[in-house]
Amino acid sequence: MKFFRTIALCLLMGAAIGVSAQTEAGDDLDSKYATELIKPGTVAPDFNMVTPSGEKFQFSAFAKGKTVVLDFWASWCPDCRKDAPEVVRLYQTYHQKGVAFLGISMDTDVEAWKNAIGKFGIEYPQVSELKKFKETDIAKAYGVKWIPSMVVIAPDGKVVFSTVDLTKLERYLKEL
Repeated sequence: MKFFRTIALCLLMGAAIGVSAQTEAGDDLDSKYATELIKPGTVAPDFNMVTPSGEKFQFSAFAKGKTVVLDFWASWCPDCRKDAPEVVRLYQTYHQKGVAFLGISMDTDVEAWKNAIGKFGIEYPQVSELKKFKETDIAKAYGVKWIPSMVVIAPDGKVVFSTVDLTKLERYLKEL
């Protein structure tokens, strides 16, 4: 009987190791959700949007000569709300090192957008088209099919990195 328990235990442990390896390999969020994100080497499309207070905003004027992280998010998005404190932390760490952040909201409700900015203590500039996510020109231009998504633009105006995974973004920023 002891022999069969030992064999069963070994089989269970082997199965657990196999499941763990599959989970780690299968958890590449970019392979699931970032397949259409704008690719490195592409010139970042310029855009005009509005701030939460209704002011006009032009990306090319803001980004000129800077490294910029575009943070695509929305107040109604559960994953965005979960990641917001980490994005704020990354901003606080890297804006002092010359990296600018720009939030691109997929919100249609200005008050919900403003409330989320306040709730999460987001200090970096925010813009939106105030249209439904799938109807925005910005999502089409940058290939955003999933939020949150992050795109890094180099000072020369070209995309250098894009991901839906904050740990990958942080690794990339550490290497800068």
